[in-house]
Amino acid sequence: MTRAEVVDRIAARRVVAILRCAEPVTVGTTVIEGGVDVVEVPLNVPGGLSAISSLSGSFPSALVGAGTVMSAADAGAALDAGARFLLSPVLRPQVVDAAHEAGAAAIPGAFTPTEIDACARAGADLVKLFPADRLTPADLRTLLAALPDVKLLPTGGIAAADAAEWLAAGAVAVGVGGALTREPERAPELLAALAG
Repeated sequence: MTRAEVVDRIAARRVVAILRCAEPVTVGTTVIEGGVDVVEVPLNVPGGLSAISSLSGSFPSALVGAGTVMSAADAGAALDAGARFLLSPVLRPQVVDAAHEAGAAAIPGAFTPTEIDACARAGADLVKLFPADRLTPADLRTLLAALPDVKLLPTGGIAAADAAEWLAAGAVAVGVGGALTREPERAPELLAALAG
């Protein structure tokens, strides 16, 4: 799968499940089986790398990525475990470069217009707008009016009930964590809400 295909898949699914929890394999299995088949396993959760490997192996048609990737070494380990995209809370050019060298998508994080632009210039395939709970969908609309070519993935504190509003404001997809990790069996409900 090419970087462009990864981005297209994320955009088509409209949601990335963030498995920031103590049991990422168990929760990820429930979420993927419920239809949310684009998932991020943060590297700073217990057994993050092994969870990426397990989910990638068990669900070859799912798209599994790594989050909280902060160094080239982190990137290499995540890619070796089977990650197809790398997310970071900030811009680390070496992570972007490592992702691209492996044919994976890079999704660095940004909050301000200047940071978003820096991510885009560094070659980001998508930009993680983080922390999104400090902004509103109206803010996203304003950012996109000024930076229309940037593809934004708001993440951080987005409730499942608010996801559709972010998408309507122009987000390519949204990252949803707590709502899905607490009740992973509700993944089909989230998909239905986003489809409507």
